[in-house]
Amino acid sequence: MKCIIVDDEPLAIEILESYVAKVEQLTLAASFRNAVSAFAYLQQNSVDLIFLDIQMPKLSGIELLRSIKNPPKVIFTTAFRDYAIEGFELEACDYLLKPIPFERFLKAIAKVLHQPQTQSPAGINKQEHIEDYVYFKVDKKMVRTKMSDILYIESIKDYVKVRTQEKEIVTQQKISYLEESLPKHQFLRIHRSFIINRDKIDAYSATDIEMGKFHIPIGRNYKNDVIKVLSKNVF
Repeated sequence: MKCIIVDDEPLAIEILESYVAKVEQLTLAASFRNAVSAFAYLQQNSVDLIFLDIQMPKLSGIELLRSIKNPPKVIFTTAFRDYAIEGFELEACDYLLKPIPFERFLKAIAKVLHQPQTQSPAGINKQEHIEDYVYFKVDKKMVRTKMSDILYIESIKDYVKVRTQEKEIVTQQKISYLEESLPKHQFLRIHRSFIINRDKIDAYSATDIEMGKFHIPIGRNYKNDVIKVLSKNVF
């Protein structure tokens, strides 16, 4: 997730930057000492998440959030409890009180990652098409992959193999994390080692899923749930 930090305290920015650097799913795009500069940046750039202080000179964090037409996800970071209710009324994902322990920071990030995206990122009109894609880390590169191109994902110990029609991507990741992160209406865990794209199913039986030349086994412990999901469209 592409994120920015907006806080008028240099030490607070430094701490948040160090936290963001420790989380593989986050990429820091920029940090700002005031909300006015952040507002100008958001008019030209889209982000997925803002770490936003509330009490700042010239423009408060709450005023900034209200001024953004299609705001991204927000985690408020503040030393004051008094703004918590107002923060949540603005649909903030979380409200962190300074000083922020790293463990509490991680809980907030987990909440953001598992929350479905219901709003367009700042700077992007809701009518515009937003590509349905994810990035997988391969060696020192981030490989962009359309979710609609994914056939299945296979777990291989601490790695996963992402199979599309055109290529195979191997990345260090837990399949359980991908199960939580990928849209559940599109992807289905059918085995302890396999997640499949439901849109790519050609046929299925009680024991496996067919996707062109690929046959993916259905795990014994997953069988009942898988058949229940897939049988909803049986006529």
